[in-house]
Amino acid sequence: MASIERGTFVPLYGATSKKPVQVDAFSMDIYPVNNAQFLEFLKKYPENSRSRMKGIFADKSYLSQWESDFNYGSANLSTAPVTNISWFTAKKYCECQGKRLPTMDEWEYVAMADEKRIDARTKESFNNYILSWYEKPKTYANPVGRTFRNYWGVYDMHGLVWEWTADFNSVFLSGESRKDKDTDRNLFCGSGSVNATDLMNYAAFMRYAFRGSLKARFTTKNLGFRCAKDKK
Repeated sequence: MASIERGTFVPLYGATSKKPVQVDAFSMDIYPVNNAQFLEFLKKYPENSRSRMKGIFADKSYLSQWESDFNYGSANLSTAPVTNISWFTAKKYCECQGKRLPTMDEWEYVAMADEKRIDARTKESFNNYILSWYEKPKTYANPVGRTFRNYWGVYDMHGLVWEWTADFNSVFLSGESRKDKDTDRNLFCGSGSVNATDLMNYAAFMRYAFRGSLKARFTTKNLGFRCAKDKK
């Protein structure tokens, strides 16, 4: 795991006052969880295997790319990120490691760093790199650790897979169901940018839009996860 120092930043969404939010010091996995690691987890906790997974915790695409319950198959690299994982199973995996999923603020805080800067969001080449990844096919099939090592020593925040966060849809939940529906719909049109802090950060808009479209039981072939841990 990489050690992430305490700091502040203004997120694209969620800071209603547009003032910096504080991120306490924590640790984050250097790489996303890969197929081999997830297989070891399933062997210890077989109730999370594909054939035994309950529909309320994962949809029908759960680990659909694997050949069987305990075989990810020759078509999938052992070092490639495990995908088609629901939020419930990602959360369970982290808990069984004595860890947890990172919060959205923690994830965004680490993800805004390039190789040399804690915050590279204003760097045009950095945003172009992220956007170019969105256009590349099947990056989820690549091994972990092939993208750049950022300021914190963390790999693959961009360029490999989307990743679950503990509070993946919290920005768009108001607590009132009628309002939540409007917010979700507005996310994909112009009014979704009303409370944004940087209207030019299209790469971040894509992340927030993707998270806002998810439900905890959903799985997709380009969605993985990594774990985080509090510092004592």
